[in-house]
Amino acid sequence: MAELKCILWDVDGTLADTERDGHRVAFNMAFEEAGLERRWDVETYGELLTVTGGKERMKFDMERGGMPDMADDKIAALHARKTIHYQILIADGLIPLRTGVLRLLEEAYAEGITLGISTTTTPAALDALIEHSLGKEWFDRFAVLAAGDIVPLKKPAPDIYNYALEQLGIPAENTLALEDSGNGWLSAHAADIKCVITINDYTAQQNFEGADLIVSELGEAGRNRIQVLSNPHALGDLHHITLSHLKSIMAS
Repeated sequence: MAELKCILWDVDGTLADTERDGHRVAFNMAFEEAGLERRWDVETYGELLTVTGGKERMKFDMERGGMPDMADDKIAALHARKTIHYQILIADGLIPLRTGVLRLLEEAYAEGITLGISTTTTPAALDALIEHSLGKEWFDRFAVLAAGDIVPLKKPAPDIYNYALEQLGIPAENTLALEDSGNGWLSAHAADIKCVITINDYTAQQNFEGADLIVSELGEAGRNRIQVLSNPHALGDLHHITLSHLKSIMAS
């Protein structure tokens, strides 16, 4: 029986629905600004989400003939402009947190559970989301902000989770990950971390076999009941996810 001591959060699609109306839009703004004809529609961006990392998505799209050939420095510069556009979208309040995220963060923090971030998004994009969607106090409340190119390999490799655990000095067996994608699940699983999945429109059909809980969202007490897609630990009749449910997963 393991005690829950740490929760590591993914960002894009988990903390907030940032992909479709945030990152995708910002990419298209950067493309237009650079004089490129390429635009990523909703369906195309869903396909590109199988590749983790914004620069990596551009390279993948380039290799399959979607974007024109560009050198690595041009890709990096274009991605930097995209990040600026994304920060503006966040600052304008266009990308709110997902339902139940702030409630669960505050409950865990109040009980002294270590909180951290493990994401492939850039530090600048992460900072913008924390500042404008959570509040500046959360820069101190998160014990680790593991983001971007801080590790050699991105999800589905376990590197970003292993890095966060090393920084915190907390064993994997006492840690729970919150993710939304198949690559995120594989990353947490490879790091021997139990994982709860909150799906979204882009990830609903991905493979999460073996995850410790799969739900439509974290939910709130005063809202409609969440959808439970997989509940292997038999947590009972779930209306919304509480910290007690997460502790029960760890103790199973």
